[in-house]
Amino acid sequence: MYRFAFEQLKNWRVKPHKKPLIIRGARQVGKTWLMKHFGRSEFEDFVYINFDSNQQMVDLFSQDLRVERIITGLELYSGQRIIAGRTLLIFDEVQEVPQALNSLKYFNEEAPEYQIVCAGSLLGIALHEGTSFPVGKVEFMDLYPMSFFEFMFAMGKEQFVEVLRNQDFEMAGTFRLEYIEYLKYYYFVGGMPEAVSVFAESRDFKAVREIQRRILAAYEQDFSKHAPNDAVPRIRMLWNSVPSQLSRENKKFIYGLIKDGARAREYELALLWLLDCGLVHKVSRVNKPGLPLKSYEDLRSFKLFMLDVGLLACMSRLDQSVLLNGNELFEEFKGSLTEQYVLQQLKTLSDTEVYYWTNDRGSAEVDFLLDAGNEVIPIEVKAEINLKSKSLRAFYDKFKPDKMIRTSMAGYRQEELLTNLPLWAIELIGSPKQNLHHKKGTTYEQSGEVGSF
Repeated sequence: MYRFAFEQLKNWRVKPHKKPLIIRGARQVGKTWLMKHFGRSEFEDFVYINFDSNQQMVDLFSQDLRVERIITGLELYSGQRIIAGRTLLIFDEVQEVPQALNSLKYFNEEAPEYQIVCAGSLLGIALHEGTSFPVGKVEFMDLYPMSFFEFMFAMGKEQFVEVLRNQDFEMAGTFRLEYIEYLKYYYFVGGMPEAVSVFAESRDFKAVREIQRRILAAYEQDFSKHAPNDAVPRIRMLWNSVPSQLSRENKKFIYGLIKDGARAREYELALLWLLDCGLVHKVSRVNKPGLPLKSYEDLRSFKLFMLDVGLLACMSRLDQSVLLNGNELFEEFKGSLTEQYVLQQLKTLSDTEVYYWTNDRGSAEVDFLLDAGNEVIPIEVKAEINLKSKSLRAFYDKFKPDKMIRTSMAGYRQEELLTNLPLWAIELIGSPKQNLHHKKGTTYEQSGEVGSF
């Protein structure tokens, strides 16, 4: 399967002054596969070391951290020669041996000719336990579940993606029903690589659900294995509350829905644990769309989304029969799957932060605000084709943004300041072109109400 992150790895390799690279991400999002594929494709050889339950590596790194000694030990362990510039060193689950993390400082300072890629699925947890970390001596890359475009690639629909990347909305509109069909599949299957691989080969929805249940069970096992014993019940309760929180019309996270009388302070550790594992995404409210958005963050109000739309559908017990019922799927759970889907695609964009806005009375809400560095882009999500947007109008009247995006089941339409972008094209926000402002009034609607905000 093709991952767009592979291009990031290739760019890292040719950097003149690169540092060891750490890939962060939840379990089973494809970190190990990606690193090995990178080693096979771009290097003469690679040495793969998994630090999970590896006593020999604990012993090797518990003594002195001289690079020459460590390289000799890795060669003895792997039975392979390690040649600087030709052999890729892969450290998997590196957080399990804190001294291995610390050794990256010495590789960076004393032997930068060695190229090292690491992965850690519980890296954030390890750091909160006081692990010594080589601050400023490593680079980071975040890996998430497969995006919708990557899903289309896996399904053999590369040309459909290229049409969108070329922003040929007239052609895309012609094949609108095909895009919608695969978007329905993606809502059910999600982006976990194992689920996508099985579905691409078999189109077996039951097999996909079994994989998703197994992944969710593995996450629950991680709670018991790695979290403090007294925090495990709260982690489970918070985690299991996310689908019901998202099913509400107002998706602001309410601690009282976890348990009657629950208070934020009782669940701070549980929330931090899930965030550090990469299992949930926290989207905070801002009271003003100023730059940077973080300066206007309301720490008391936030939405909580899951790692993957397919896992959310599984936890919500979404039946595959809904795939046959027109656009009902996109309205299921009051649009929770649709907002989850959009947030999931936005998280894959580099150099961006995601927030949301409500007015002080809570009578108007813009689903997402994207901090793109030099501009704030409001994004309104519609689970159907009705495009009336009272909240977006209220936001515009108050703040007068230069650009706004509304995404829905309707086709592409460009107005003076507002771009109506189909849900299946939302990743174009991160396109290198990013030029969604074509001439005023351009539209490739196929059906439904055009509307205005």
